Amino acid sequence: MISNIVFIGAGNVATHIAKAFLKTDYKVLQVYSRTIAHAQMLANEIHAEFTDNPAKIRTDADVYGCSVKDDALPEILHRMPETKGIWIHTAGSVPMNIFAPYVANYGVIYPLQTFSKRRPVNFADIPLFIEANNNETREMIESLATALSPKVYYMDGEKRQYLHLSAVFACNFVNHMYTLAADILEKEDIPYDVLKPLIEETAAKIKEMPPQDAQTGPAVRFDKRVMEKHLDLLEDEEKKHIYRLLSESIHKYAEQK
Repeated sequence: MISNIVFIGAGNVATHIAKAFLKTDYKVLQVYSRTIAHAQMLANEIHAEFTDNPAKIRTDADVYGCSVKDDALPEILHRMPETKGIWIHTAGSVPMNIFAPYVANYGVIYPLQTFSKRRPVNFADIPLFIEANNNETREMIESLATALSPKVYYMDGEKRQYLHLSAVFACNFVNHMYTLAADILEKEDIPYDVLKPLIEETAAKIKEMPPQDAQTGPAVRFDKRVMEKHLDLLEDEEKKHIYRLLSESIHKYAEQK
């Protein structure tokens, strides 16, 4: 039976998951971060201990949840003390067997959501994708995950990589398009707020129809006159390249319909 958790990391994902556990029967004992101020900030919010010293990570927890940058995880694992608890990471593209040299029982809880520290989320709406290296550990991780969300799915590491890739397109790249759009508006002293109804309707449509069917704009019909005018308005060559690349991709998909 899992009851106590140590969090390795105090970033966006760790912060939201740790706070979500406050509403469950599980207790977060400690928060570790390489930056002591970050560890202390999260620990204070969830009434836990904190440390920036791997040698002082508690060894009596049932679970060690690692939510750190992918390239930082191997170094942290190498410096962690020996424990008997289950080790879990929350990454989309890191295989679970990264834990194999260090511990007998391990797995993954990958939340498919974008997190910002100060923006609350409802974990009951977030799909969690789990994986484990044996059946007993899977049952424990599933129990842990279902305490946070009813939307729990088992997915192996290979498929999880593709899920993470699709999330980058659907979230990170789309958000970057908002950034470029805001940059264009700012230079012309047009408030970004005027785009929000358009953004909201675009997001609402894809809940009711396939994204390809929801696509509109000059690239769908390959309106060269409009697209060339847009390109003339763009002074930045990188933005021009992105505009051409996306327009060609949109038109290619439209032709396949």
